[in-house]
Amino acid sequence: MRINEEIKRVVSVSFKINIMALNAIFLAKRAGTAALGFGVLSNELRVFSQDLRNCMESLTDLIHGCVGEVSIVLQDIRFTRLLGEAAQLAPASAAPAILAQREAENDMHAHKLAALRNQLKRALEDAFQIVELGGVLAKSAKIEAAYGQSFAAPLAQVSGEFDGIVEEIRSSLESLRRSAFFTGH
Repeated sequence: MRINEEIKRVVSVSFKINIMALNAIFLAKRAGTAALGFGVLSNELRVFSQDLRNCMESLTDLIHGCVGEVSIVLQDIRFTRLLGEAAQLAPASAAPAILAQREAENDMHAHKLAALRNQLKRALEDAFQIVELGGVLAKSAKIEAAYGQSFAAPLAQVSGEFDGIVEEIRSSLESLRRSAFFTGH
């Protein structure tokens, strides 16, 4: 499933950001007071990576819930169709009453699926907001890198890598947003 691949990719990249941020914190400490701001932003990028992983876990759970509910809805449709055929063949039997009960259950499952899909869309939008924050942090780190004096070049390199990785995450989220699972097509 392509959706799981994109989510795994985002999680993998968030781990990479975490490691990079740790290295950036150590680099900032070596640079001393000139890179204090860079160190703070690097720590915030670590928090960003953890928030992003949590968001992706939530997204994964919601996707699994939706897939399970879709399976139930499909089973309901098949079972209801069979009950409908049975009710036509034996109208005096209990089939019409059971069919009415099944249709009510079908509606309940359809509403539950719609609610899960709405939660899923909100979770994806939350992920986009987190990534926007990550982008701001990465761009701020670029600015702070300029103040790193003799460490300015390595700090600038690290902050550029942060920016590139955040863009990679944004691309994966855009791919998720365009998938049929999220668009409903």
